[in-house]
Amino acid sequence: MAESDDARIAQGEKTRRRVLGDAHVDRAAANSTPFDKPFQEFITQGAWGSVWSRDQFTFRERSIVTIALLAALGHDEELAMHIRATANTGATAEDIREALMHVAVYAGVPAANSAIKIAKAVLAEMDE
Repeated sequence: MAESDDARIAQGEKTRRRVLGDAHVDRAAANSTPFDKPFQEFITQGAWGSVWSRDQFTFRERSIVTIALLAALGHDEELAMHIRATANTGATAEDIREALMHVAVYAGVPAANSAIKIAKAVLAEMDE
């Protein structure tokens, strides 16, 4: 691995922990096997070390965009995870609602309806 790859992985680890929290990242690492270790490195370097670590958007803004994309694509588990991450990114319940309103217009009411159900459940869980 090139030195720049190592630096990107280190930055990705830091950013991933900042957004998703230590418990989530520690759990992912503990559950990693030789089969998925390359995938874990790929997302740490590519998603977290490159895209999420860029300065052009705040974590709040990236969080809102990510929630909208995951909702539009129907990736329910990832959607729930990123809604939980709003506790660390500064995105509010109102931000989530507005992102999902955009999903309804641009990706369809069924996608938004499903995402709203998930958001309500996750936000209620976070309030407990």
